[in-house]
Amino acid sequence: MAKYQINFPAIEMVTKVEGGQVYVWDALRGRHLLLTPEEEVRRYVIAFLISHCGVQPHSIAQEYPVKINGTAQRADIVVIGSDLRPAILVECKAPEVTIDKSTLAQAVRYNAVLGAQYIVLTNGHKHLCVEYKDGQYVKMSSFPVMRYPNQDVEL
Repeated sequence: MAKYQINFPAIEMVTKVEGGQVYVWDALRGRHLLLTPEEEVRRYVIAFLISHCGVQPHSIAQEYPVKINGTAQRADIVVIGSDLRPAILVECKAPEVTIDKSTLAQAVRYNAVLGAQYIVLTNGHKHLCVEYKDGQYVKMSSFPVMRYPNQDVEL
């Protein structure tokens, strides 16, 4: 489906065609989802978080509810830390959407409610990772790595 170069390791997606639409299997939610460009990016991010960032599948929440000024919003992916609070907020965009200050501003608004230490923005080919540290967001050179108690992560 990708018309753009995806900047993640290759993954295998289980798809089906129904009514002229392509659906992808989401093993975490146990159901098929319409394969939109944004959903395709989400599949890659989730696979990368698990395979390269030490994230345990059961700690991933998708379409995580966030209330902004009384309005219900949804964060694409939230990784819950061992303290049961949001640790990483991930916003996935379609490949043609530019990752810039306005996309970061959306994630920062969500994070004002969630309080995650890390924010990851990606459109599949460009990634921006920041850490909330000493009251400000600091750009990171790579994706955050999760460490859970009693877990040795070899990456």
